[in-house]
Amino acid sequence: MGRLTTHVLDTASGLPAKDLTIELWQFEGDKSVLVKSVTTNDDGRVGRPILDDNEFSTGEYELRFMAGNYLKQQSHDLPDPLFLNIIPIRFGIADATAHYHVPLLLSPFGYSTYRGS
Repeated sequence: MGRLTTHVLDTASGLPAKDLTIELWQFEGDKSVLVKSVTTNDDGRVGRPILDDNEFSTGEYELRFMAGNYLKQQSHDLPDPLFLNIIPIRFGIADATAHYHVPLLLSPFGYSTYRGS
């Protein structure tokens, strides 16, 4: 049972990133398709897997974290334009039976990601 999940932590505040919008895009050659848009909960997670079971398939994907809107709500001392606005993380799913967890550690001036468990 393959699935795609994420978790967003605000490293500047040390708290989960609540109400951060995330878009999932799928790529087929030069064409990209918006699969869905989700929003993080109080724990910085999405209530259920972004993709699971029938929706989950191999291919190339991109999570777009709408960090700018979230960061503006957290601080009034940010530059205009923001250093980080939309954070794209493009990745491949090679095993349709595996769990792919793509967390984001976020601050106004940097971010980090990895394949989690």
